[in-house]
Amino acid sequence: MIAKEQNISVRELQDLIKGCLIKNRSCQQRIYDIYGPAMMALCLRYSKNREEAEEVLQDGFLQVFRCLSQFQNNGSLEGWIRKIMIHCALQRFRGKANQYNQVSLMEEHFFQHAESELMDRLGEKELIRMIQLLPPASRMVFNLYVFEGMKHREIAALLNITEGTSKSNLYDARKTLQKQLIPEFKTA
Repeated sequence: MIAKEQNISVRELQDLIKGCLIKNRSCQQRIYDIYGPAMMALCLRYSKNREEAEEVLQDGFLQVFRCLSQFQNNGSLEGWIRKIMIHCALQRFRGKANQYNQVSLMEEHFFQHAESELMDRLGEKELIRMIQLLPPASRMVFNLYVFEGMKHREIAALLNITEGTSKSNLYDARKTLQKQLIPEFKTA
């Protein structure tokens, strides 16, 4: 049986986990090599720049290795690591929340425009760059809603904001991205 995530066998993955539990550096490095690139892409979406993403990635992997004994093999290791990375990004956001201006409009907005055609035309790096330019609160809500599939109720609880604020931040993020995408779309 092959681990779906990175075409490594389940046995090899189990051996790597066991090695990490006894703090074997080569096993930790192998886990990092396997999952690092995908997690870096995730961290880039949640961060304002590459340096911040690298800090989140480092904090995330420290947390992964510290808490690996809690991994229950319910689901994929990649999914479990992903949750930790998102948690680390949210912790960083919460720690800096006082520095950011959060939009707190209670009015519910509805986004009616189809954005998938525009998103399909962009490369991953360009999309990440655009997301990084979003204000921090909008960036967090956008990532949690669009990429993680969370509901506004869940996002509001995670970020300690109201559902209305979550919806407003998503609306603002989409509006900002739409303004950035229109010139991209016209030149494509």
